[in-house]
Amino acid sequence: MELKEFLAPASEVARRTGPQDRIVFSSRVRLARNLRGFAFPGWAKKPDRLQVYERVAAAVTGLPALQGCFCEALDRLSTLDKQLLVERHLISREHAAKSAGSGVVLNREETFCLMINEEDHLRMQSLRPGLQLREAWAELDALDTELESRLEYAFSPQWGYLTACPTNVGTGIRFSAMLHLPGLVLSEQINGVIQSVNKLGLAVRGLYGEGTEALGNVFQVSNQMTLGESEQTILEKIDKVLRQIIELEENARATLIEKNPKMVYNHIGRAYGILANAHIIASKEAMNMLSLMRLGVDLGMFPGVDRSLTDELFLLIQPAHLQLLHQEKLQAEERDILRADLIRNRLKTVSRPGPPLPAAGSGG
Repeated sequence: MELKEFLAPASEVARRTGPQDRIVFSSRVRLARNLRGFAFPGWAKKPDRLQVYERVAAAVTGLPALQGCFCEALDRLSTLDKQLLVERHLISREHAAKSAGSGVVLNREETFCLMINEEDHLRMQSLRPGLQLREAWAELDALDTELESRLEYAFSPQWGYLTACPTNVGTGIRFSAMLHLPGLVLSEQINGVIQSVNKLGLAVRGLYGEGTEALGNVFQVSNQMTLGESEQTILEKIDKVLRQIIELEENARATLIEKNPKMVYNHIGRAYGILANAHIIASKEAMNMLSLMRLGVDLGMFPGVDRSLTDELFLLIQPAHLQLLHQEKLQAEERDILRADLIRNRLKTVSRPGPPLPAAGSGG
């Protein structure tokens, strides 16, 4: 089966809900593992990478939790397929650049995605909508335990699981959440929050991870330490920080509505005006405007409009999804025109925003 037939429609992805999903788009837990006796992917020769791929793919696809999964070598996927996976946050941009000997395994619900021969031989991920790190970790821990009975991992009694990058040695675990923080951005508190989070040993990155910018006021928060602390300790620490950030964002929204409602109304009204009337719009501008409109939906400024509308558009306006929609390769200029057409069409039945409702600034 082709990847585009296997992936859930963007409308279905946008309707997935979870705790605190006003602010938390998704939770992710990732484990880095390597096979004993094989060079790490960055050092391995092609025959070794192919052997690791075959061994890992066979073990992974035999797991009950991954029955009926999509499993394919990256060199058999098109550039569009790989970009679709990146835009869905299922694989990294670095993995998308890999070829022979690398692969991807994905379950139907898109709650498990495994990258074979990325930076490590195996990077398995559990994903959930909203703030569900505990649930994601429980599922991934069970998967890892079962897989460890089928594969011999590279493990040191002194250092723990061995990884290509020293920052992943130990547990090999990375907890992360993708947060929508327009209130902290508009109130100019975001830099202070990022600095405070960094001091706690956590990393704050942009929409597509390390080295990317925070398009659409979306930030990824994750742990940096994997050595010397248990998975449970790391989980408790990041969960506490994430809940504090959520509270700060809710308070920032409430304060903005109370003290400067016209500024909020102006930002969201202008965003709606651009989205509903533009005939050419780049993805970066569209993401930033949709972020503000999503805030408006949360604040009750678009009565009857569900948040899934903006979340679906977040996906559909990205380059690979736009090309998939039109079944053809598009130049940047063509995408900018078609993106604007798509947004205008989807907003035809959405009335312009009304004043923000004070009561909408609280809740989860």
